[in-house]
Amino acid sequence: MSTAGTPFARILVGVDGSEPSIEALRQAQRLATPLGAKVLANAYWDYPQVYAGYVMMGIEGFEERAGEILDDAVKKAFGGETPSNVLPSLIRGHPRDSLIDASRDADMVVVGRRGHGGFGGLLLGSVSSALVAHAHCPVLVVHTPEDRPGAS
Repeated sequence: MSTAGTPFARILVGVDGSEPSIEALRQAQRLATPLGAKVLANAYWDYPQVYAGYVMMGIEGFEERAGEILDDAVKKAFGGETPSNVLPSLIRGHPRDSLIDASRDADMVVVGRRGHGGFGGLLLGSVSSALVAHAHCPVLVVHTPEDRPGAS
């Protein structure tokens, strides 16, 4: 967790490729920079419960697609040059449960409001609500600029 003199050593971000998750990455970096913190940009994926059916239909590449979504989100957030303190990771697991578990070792979790990245295994959906209720550290739920009151 935190080290002496560093209030936020690790800021965990749930990334699903949606605009809210990309904004969460940007906001986490804005917080991390003056604090000297690491930003753990985590994308989660898993095989569908009926995975054998997908294989029979020739639908595979779940992990690869999740990795592409993570890479694209980081590029969109930072314009192609990933800051050295941002550490993208692709992790097999359900987003809600995995983020709650990872929050044990984080100083803050940042997620977007209403994530829906378009890839079944990456949907955040109600993840922000679950994190607010069950995370082991503070949670920041980020709205995209269009979601903010008075945004045009």
